[in-house]
Parts: sequence; structure tokens; C-alpha cells
Amino acid sequence: MRIFKGLFFAVFMALVAMSAYAEKTVEVGAAQVKEYVPLLKGKRVAILSNHTGMVGDKHTLDIMLENGINVTTIFSPEHGFRGKADAGEHVSSGVDPQTGIPIASLYDGKSSMPSKKTMAKFDILVVDIQDVGLRYYTYYVTMMKLMEAAATYGKEVMVLDRPNPNGMYVDGPILDMKYKSGVGYAPIPVVHGLTMGEIAIMANGEGWLKDNLKIADGKLHVIKCKNYTHQTRYRLPIAPSPNLRDMLAIYLYPATCYFEATPVSLGRGTDKPFLCYGHPNMKGYDYKFTPRSVDGAKFPPQLDRECYGVDLSNITEDEAIAMGVNLEFVIDAYKNLNLDDHFFRGFFELLIGDGDIRKMIKQGKTAAEIKATWADDVESFKQQRRPYLLYAE
Repeated sequence: MRIFKGLFFAVFMALVAMSAYAEKTVEVGAAQVKEYVPLLKGKRVAILSNHTGMVGDKHTLDIMLENGINVTTIFSPEHGFRGKADAGEHVSSGVDPQTGIPIASLYDGKSSMPSKKTMAKFDILVVDIQDVGLRYYTYYVTMMKLMEAAATYGKEVMVLDRPNPNGMYVDGPILDMKYKSGVGYAPIPVVHGLTMGEIAIMANGEGWLKDNLKIADGKLHVIKCKNYTHQTRYRLPIAPSPNLRDMLAIYLYPATCYFEATPVSLGRGTDKPFLCYGHPNMKGYDYKFTPRSVDGAKFPPQLDRECYGVDLSNITEDEAIAMGVNLEFVIDAYKNLNLDDHFFRGFFELLIGDGDIRKMIKQGKTAAEIKATWADDVESFKQQRRPYLLYAE
């Protein structure tokens, strides 16, 4: 009898532990079917999503169709609806082979928004896509441009929110809007700490949509995540794009992406994209790699050339998060190659969002000295964003 009671107690405690774990498991907005399906019934729906728009093993699109939602249009961002395209590669319109629903071009009008004909096909835009929380990661830009189109044509917008894997902190210079581009669309720091839902309501509230456009009151909805705070270490179940394959790459992204604006390879076309950097002419390094043409990186920098440089894959995730926006790696390569005016391209300012950073690097300032220059702006932004936060800091 005593053994039975002991076994019962052990099973009971295990169930309690499992229940506690379940309570802490993050549930994405798309999993809150009972919350958003009633808001979509009787409306024609367009969805902005891609391969990350999953709830378990089901795509949000399929969940909507199973619940009788009339989805008329699919919008796909950079990398395409199935996430196969290279960064910046043109993704044409077509039809989703699994559902037969048309995939509309984001830029089939005369301006940088869908045409009037495309916009006439739906009443509400639903956004369900996994962002990584960096100003130059383009998914939020696509959302904002579609919000501008929605505001122009009087459409509703709903964001099925997902956690920000880099939502634990804020870092980096705030975008100088003279560098506004497809890789920087709002006056936010490089690491802004916001979810897509928070970006949507902040962009609408702060007047960041172009031409003073605004989604009308009552027409912007955010379906929140459950059991998420900004200190939650959320691990993405699906790689958000072909070259951000694991959490370490996502955590290092605020420190490595700037190589995209230099001749230095950051590992595209290898098994360590965003986890290494190098160049054929870099001296003093034993680590070497050769970029090849692969899916998701058909024409990587330094294609088929042996590069020498640094392997970052041994950095721990905690170390990567702690460094945040860290220019040490770019400064290291800049000094090593000694290319002076031929190292940085104009794309650098679009990525970093500030016209003074390149100058400071050339002047020999350290990464720590440069980081100190944006500390006050980061604090100001954290105060500015506070009214729009949907989750505890």
C-alpha cells in the first residue's frame, strides 16, 4: 500500500510538473483560432505569410480554410511563400499548388504597393509570419507597406502575433530616415525588441506609415501570443529564411549582417551562413571556407574562392545575445584587408542606419566606443515604445 501511495504521489507530481510546463509554453497568435475566426467570418481574406506561418504541423492558411474562412489572396514576402528564394530575389505571382489560391505580387501596381485590382479582392489582411527582430530583416517592411495599402483602400488589418527571438533587449542606432529603404523602413534601432503586432500598432500610432496614412480606429487587430514576455527565450521551430538556420545565427545576426555591405563573405554558400566571415586576401587566419552555389544562396559573395577568416560557430548563445549590435567583427576585417575606401559600400549605411558609423570605424574608434554613441537613443526609444507593448518587458 505504501508503495502504491508513493507511486501515486510520483505520478501526481509529474502531472503537476507537466501542467506547469504547459502553462509556460508559448502559444502563437495563429493558435488562438477561437479568437480570430469569428472576426474573419463573412469577410474576404488576404494572408501575408510564408513557410513560417505554422501551428504545429498545419499552416495557418489551412486552418483558416478548415474553419470556413474565405481566403481569396496570398501575399508572399522575400524568399517566397514556401521560403525557397534567395535574399532579394524576385518572387513572381502565381498560384499556391496546395490550395489553388492566387499568390499576388506585392508590387503589381504603379507604386510600391499592390494594384487597385488586387486590393479589391479582399476586405481584411491577415499577417502571420515569423520575424527575427532586426530592423533590416524585411518581413516587417512588407507588413508596413501592405498596411499603407490597406489604409489607402480602407481595409482592415489583423496580425496573428509571434514572439520576437531577439525581443530580450534593444540595441543599435535609430534609423536616420534619410536612409529609409527596403532594409530599414521605420525610425527604430537595429534591435528594436518588438513583435510584429507591436510594430504594427506602433507604426500606426506614431505616424510611420507614408503620407500620414493610418489604419482607421477599430480596423487594426492583434491576436496576442499566450505565455510570452519580452524576456522569454523563444526558440524558432522553423528557420525563418534559408540562411538563418539556427538560433545562434539569429542571435549573431545583429553583429554579422553588415558584412553584406562589404566584399567579405559571411558564410553564404557554406554550412555556416552568418556563423563565420572571411575573404581570400585576409591574412593571419587558419580557418578557411569556400562559398558554393546552393539553394538559398545561388550567387554568394566570393563564390568558389577559398576564404580565410573567423569561425563564430563556437560562440555560445548567451555570449551572442550579450554582445548585441557588435561591430568588432567588421572592424577586424576592415583593418585586416586594409582596403580603405573600397571596403564599405553604400549599402552599409542602409543596414546600420546612420551616416557616422563608417566614419568612426575609419577613425579607429573601437566597437565599444561606437556602441556608446547610441546608448541615449536606445533609452529614449524604450520609453517611446512602452505604450505600444503588448507583453511585459
